[in-house]
Amino acid sequence: MKSNQQVRQGRVKLFAAVMGGSAVVAMGALSVALHEEQASGASDGAATGATFIQAGSMTMGQTATTTTPPAAPETSVAVPPVKAPPYGGGG
Repeated sequence: MKSNQQVRQGRVKLFAAVMGGSAVVAMGALSVALHEEQASGASDGAATGATFIQAGSMTMGQTATTTTPPAAPETSVAVPPVKAPPYGGGG
């Protein structure tokens, strides 16, 4: 005979499986619905609220600048401003 704990574990596993399965089904349905909405006439952007940029309206400028790194690092050795005693009080 199964104990109460084993019965509860079985119910929890069944509940988790049902919730996981329903989440997968919901994601699939949502994906199909969104795909159909986008394909059903959103050519002017009014159906989805999207804004479109005309081709050629963007300018290509310089996106990165290059600099020469310093010869030596700014700090050779890092020293903390406050030093605490080691854990355990030794040292």
